[in-house]
Amino acid sequence: MADAGPLMQCYEGSARGRGVAAAGWRLCLAHRFPEQRQPYGAGDVPFRDILRHVGLALRYFRWWYKKTRIEKKSAFIDLLCAVPLQQIYGCPLGGIGGGTITRGWRGEFCRWQLNPGKYHYETVIANQFTVCLRRKGQTVYQQVLSVEKPNALQGWNWGFCGRYAFYHALYPRAWTVYELPGQNVVLTCRQVSPVIPHDYKDSSLPVGVFIWEVENSSEEPVDVSIMFTLQNGMGTKWDRSGGHWNEPFTLQDGGERVSGVLLYHCMPVNPFTFAVAAREKAGTVITHLTAFDPAGSGRDVWQDLLQDGKLESPTGKSKQTQKGEVTAAAVCASCTVPARGHGTLELALVWDMPCIHFGSKERLHHRRYTRFFGSNGDAAPVLSHYALTHYKEWEKKIEAWQKPILEDSQLPSWYKSALFNELYFMTDGGTVWLDLPPDCIPQELQGPGAAELSNLLPVLREYGRFAYLEGQEYRMYNTYDVHFYASFALVMLWPKLQISLQYDIAVTVLNEDVQPRQYLVCGKAGQVKLKNVVPHDIGDPDDEPWQRVNAYEMHDTGNWKDLNLKFVLQVYRDYYLTHDALYLQDMWSVCQAVMESELKFDTDNDGLIENGGTADQTYDAWVVNGASAYCGGLWLAAVRMMCEMAEVLGDTETRQKYGAILQKGKESFERLLWNGKYYNYDSSGSSTSSSIMSDQCAGQWFLGACGLDQKELEVFPKSYIVSALKTIFEKNVMSFAGGTMGAVNGMRPAGVPDTSSVQSSEVWVGVVYALAATMIQEGLVQEGFHTAEGCYRTVWEHLGMAFQTPEAYCEKKIYRSLAYMRPLSIWSMQLALENKARQVSSPMPPQKNPLHP
Repeated sequence: MADAGPLMQCYEGSARGRGVAAAGWRLCLAHRFPEQRQPYGAGDVPFRDILRHVGLALRYFRWWYKKTRIEKKSAFIDLLCAVPLQQIYGCPLGGIGGGTITRGWRGEFCRWQLNPGKYHYETVIANQFTVCLRRKGQTVYQQVLSVEKPNALQGWNWGFCGRYAFYHALYPRAWTVYELPGQNVVLTCRQVSPVIPHDYKDSSLPVGVFIWEVENSSEEPVDVSIMFTLQNGMGTKWDRSGGHWNEPFTLQDGGERVSGVLLYHCMPVNPFTFAVAAREKAGTVITHLTAFDPAGSGRDVWQDLLQDGKLESPTGKSKQTQKGEVTAAAVCASCTVPARGHGTLELALVWDMPCIHFGSKERLHHRRYTRFFGSNGDAAPVLSHYALTHYKEWEKKIEAWQKPILEDSQLPSWYKSALFNELYFMTDGGTVWLDLPPDCIPQELQGPGAAELSNLLPVLREYGRFAYLEGQEYRMYNTYDVHFYASFALVMLWPKLQISLQYDIAVTVLNEDVQPRQYLVCGKAGQVKLKNVVPHDIGDPDDEPWQRVNAYEMHDTGNWKDLNLKFVLQVYRDYYLTHDALYLQDMWSVCQAVMESELKFDTDNDGLIENGGTADQTYDAWVVNGASAYCGGLWLAAVRMMCEMAEVLGDTETRQKYGAILQKGKESFERLLWNGKYYNYDSSGSSTSSSIMSDQCAGQWFLGACGLDQKELEVFPKSYIVSALKTIFEKNVMSFAGGTMGAVNGMRPAGVPDTSSVQSSEVWVGVVYALAATMIQEGLVQEGFHTAEGCYRTVWEHLGMAFQTPEAYCEKKIYRSLAYMRPLSIWSMQLALENKARQVSSPMPPQKNPLHP
């Protein structure tokens, strides 16, 4: 928990704040973070490293200028215009793949991702909640529930004292508690989004619900109104483009009635409709103001509410805005709360952008939720009604999922917060979840390779297509070397989406793209995609994902050593956890194809692949040469899983082939890399080949997650793994930043960070969580928690990077790539804990082969 001093302690010990979760990320709204850092810039690494190579710098700048200034598109990685750190973000709104709106922990609506994969970092000041209290027919208190004091809307009462308000986030819910000074009234706003494990309908909805609990501790009743104001737009230039308009609505169905205002945002590409709505029930009055000018003083709407705690509720549509104009709407829910009583007001925000184009505008796609609510752009009223009448059911499911973890006294509170709050990236990772047309044929997906996968169409038709960005600043969908880490969250919580993603990757493996491309780092030409090789990513949101893959133009990833292996490892891990036999059968030929491609990297036929003296794996700025702990370990784990899959599928010939490779490879790995305490970074004999890599046990991590690390099944000797992990803990964790910032990627045996590359001296949060999971698997539970805790406290408490966990940070000054995919790997820690608990309670019996009853 971030330290907010006595105020926070008072809050924790108070009974005030209705229904707030016991664990989570908590702040007083007057909080200030202790540290402020900057992204990499000129003079820092890696920009400094790039500038050392004049050719690379010139190639990148020419490419960047063409992309951003001539083509008017975003760079997939923008080294010149990093997103600045704002220590403001809280729990995002919305389900999976329908776009997200992030609210700040002080209540701002401040980060927008409605257009697929595109972010707008704008705080729209008109988007506010305002409370009005009336006693004995007189308004006694009216306040915008914001600590801001903006220059806009000067007719409103701004500047709520942050010392009287507290924020608490446990994704996908958040609570803000306001103690209204001198009023004996406490408001608790509970924010709920439908992010529900194993739910493939409601989890796709673009909605957020705000439940306002009112506690009146005074001796007389009080009339309470909550007004929700919303600007038509996202705070971009399109808000003033003209042609936008608002309209009130009421919808009654099944004895439940909701009403509010629709805000039609008529953009030329990807138009959408907002709905601000409230639930009508006995004792609750809903009123509205169809339109007001958020660029003015706002005095008209303020006085309207002040007069009687209600809004005038005009009928009919507003006029369309002219170019240069902006419009907003307001919805107000009111009730009377008895003396020493309690009341509830329920409001919702919906955004309906059913059909989307990516940047190329070549194809029209339907979002997942249109399967249930239609794609005509008129679903906002129905979605509002559905959200306000189903959120209680969502909360029951969320609580049932989270409760066993939250109530486990053996788990530290920071871990509970990290586990759930890092899941924000599942929705706020530029995520898209698309519905497949029922008449789609395999060739329309990605070419002839699709026909070889018998269950491809049934899976995609039933569960749709899923994609998320590598990071909000690294704009490539389903970056596979990183998804390898993050995939634990997907397979544990929404396994059908992981299966769907894997099918999409499998199709691209079987196809090729022979178009030439100049790669920025080496300056050489190569083809975009090789056949029987796993792609780096499935495309750029500013282009046409799935149709044109490998948006990453830095390196030719056709020669990367880890991508093919990570596919094989995930295939078996997915099968192990889901028991999906049809999936395994479909993936088997693809696994064989990518492993055959990988065999060419075993240049000396010793059963172990070799790296090529470049940065040819996920550490794409850290050169590795010869046999390596990272890629060599992944290779042996993948070979072991090929043996296991061949056994399950009755493929004796393949089982024998990879069994022989495994035996040779294990001997080579130990001979070339084991130094008695840990595995060397590589076998090159260079000045840094003996560096201690925090990720050297990545292969063992996956083997342990699949139960392939015990006794006769083990690939790496148990004593070696434990020794390596203890060395990493001693050197990379405890000898770095006093043991308080997680594990540095590379450490020299003398106990100083490896500074041979930018990445060797960084901490990668997602890698640290994976390392912690490996430690837990191997019985080093306290070491694992201590290692991961350093990252959580650094990111969430000291640096103010809540809900924007970066890929990397250094000990001092700088960080890289805010809001990144890899930290979802924290769910592998949970899998490790669950597996250990099962082993203690009842050793697992041999699993029955579903393919051979």
